[in-house]
Amino acid sequence: MPIYHQLGQIPPKRHTQFRKADGTLYYEQLFGTIGFDGMSSLLYHLHRPTQVKDIVRSTDVQPKVAEAKTIKSRKLVGFNVPPADDFLDSRTTLLLNNTVQIGLAAPRKSLTNYFYKNADADELLFVHRGTGTLRTLLGNIPFEYGDYLLIPRGMIYQIAFDTEDNRLLYAESTDPIYTPKRYRNHFGQLLEHSPYCERDLKLPRDLETHDEQGEFTIKIKKQGVLHELVYASHPFDVVGWDGYNFPYGFSIHNFEPITGRVHQPPPVHQTFETKSFVVCSFVPRLYDYHPLSIPAPYNHSNIDSDEVLYYVDGDFMSRTGIGPGYISLHPGGIPHGPHPGTYEASIGKTKTEELAVMIDTFAPLQVTEAALAIDTGDYHQSWLEK
Repeated sequence: MPIYHQLGQIPPKRHTQFRKADGTLYYEQLFGTIGFDGMSSLLYHLHRPTQVKDIVRSTDVQPKVAEAKTIKSRKLVGFNVPPADDFLDSRTTLLLNNTVQIGLAAPRKSLTNYFYKNADADELLFVHRGTGTLRTLLGNIPFEYGDYLLIPRGMIYQIAFDTEDNRLLYAESTDPIYTPKRYRNHFGQLLEHSPYCERDLKLPRDLETHDEQGEFTIKIKKQGVLHELVYASHPFDVVGWDGYNFPYGFSIHNFEPITGRVHQPPPVHQTFETKSFVVCSFVPRLYDYHPLSIPAPYNHSNIDSDEVLYYVDGDFMSRTGIGPGYISLHPGGIPHGPHPGTYEASIGKTKTEELAVMIDTFAPLQVTEAALAIDTGDYHQSWLEK
């Protein structure tokens, strides 16, 4: 994300001596992406961030694929994903390809007894239920219903929930997740026509600095394997940092919808992008105001992408039999559109209160065994005239 941020103490010039009160050095670390060419931050630690005491175990956590190739539209009842106490155990991948894993999580307990790092992928969490605090070595971000939390790959974090009723949608992307390029000028600033701006972002604050040595468990996901390591110092020992590579939050409620005289295509709802998929936010908005407009979306062919819709709240006017927490999959190769009756019924409507998150992937998605367990089975027939 091209925006500069700073927390804590840093020296006046990078890569120079920065000493503690006792005269010993702080330890500088570059937290960068795409080699030395992408966004980065410079961190200053109390202790060396390299002190591995032990590698305890490694566990294969690659999702089990049930259908590697599919053309069947599906409706998944997301709230049927069972809750689990542990944050990582609660994560259930439903759809995936080589660059993204999409799933749901219902963690009952806070992640406090170990630290977590995804070394492979940026993580985008969407908070459907629950409040709490994302705790990272670069500072904390309070979150609530409707928040996106973007956690860059390699970020060490914990997460604290205020209650046991938590529901998250997540996407793990091997490609970096950015704000859409067309919303930014060549300096990286969000433009006037962007549906949100830098003021809307929730940046890290309340930097935690722990001067503790001992044994600290970090679980690191790499190449579909979860490695459990023991470090000799507390991972949150950063006294200060600055740069462009850090976690942040953004509320879907701060997305300002783009409307028009006739139905606007899905790209106007775009919120994030990668090379391999986009994320869109459907929010309450006024409908089209041409006197002959049809507010419901027209039928369209998924030729180049698979479409995943996660229904959050409100009135989903183009769908029947849909409720909060449901996921619909419209695979590439077959057109889809509004359900029978909804196209005609939308005429004359002036607004919608729907809230949904859409992920469109440019490569086909595979369906996991966990997804089939919550699939209604008959969604592909829901466009038949009755």
